[in-house]
Amino acid sequence: MDELTVIPPRSGAAFELRKGQRLRVMDLQGEQVSDFVCYNLHDRDEYLSSGRTIDYAETIFLTKGHPFYSNRSNVMFELVEDTVGRHDFLLTPCSADTFRIIYGHEHPHRGCFGNLSEALQPYGISPDAIPICFNIFMHVTVDGETGKVGVLPPKSRAGDYVVIEAKMDLIVGMTACSAEMSNNYAFKPIGYQIEG
Repeated sequence: MDELTVIPPRSGAAFELRKGQRLRVMDLQGEQVSDFVCYNLHDRDEYLSSGRTIDYAETIFLTKGHPFYSNRSNVMFELVEDTVGRHDFLLTPCSADTFRIIYGHEHPHRGCFGNLSEALQPYGISPDAIPICFNIFMHVTVDGETGKVGVLPPKSRAGDYVVIEAKMDLIVGMTACSAEMSNNYAFKPIGYQIEG
């Protein structure tokens, strides 16, 4: 197992994950979210698809045992361990526009979108190619009558984790999320380890 890598608060990272390897994503302090996205290492036009994954799973509550699909309906990875059981695959990565529109910030942080853009740039992935991320540990609710979306504090505690197993060679982008509501108004790190 590789040593633990820490993504500092309000930042991002990108790296390669090979088919058959496992990635452990850890909430080091509790109540922190990691925006996760991936691409086919050999064809960047194939990327993680929220719509196809939710469609085929027939649920928005994705957890252990669920395969995650690309825009071409190929399985990119499977979630093989999950100590929390509640994540989000509906909401887009926070961005400077998020902080401007939702929070009213006059000098907004670039958010997870900006952090992913910077981290993925060396792989030739442009900002326009970043889709909806799998928001690990994010606690999102949907009202059954009105459809109103709510963002609650994550259910994750210090030491909670998920493990994904790559089903193809991947480029992975991850963040330690920058949005106040997502993290119960405290910015914290995220840890990860590559196994195998």
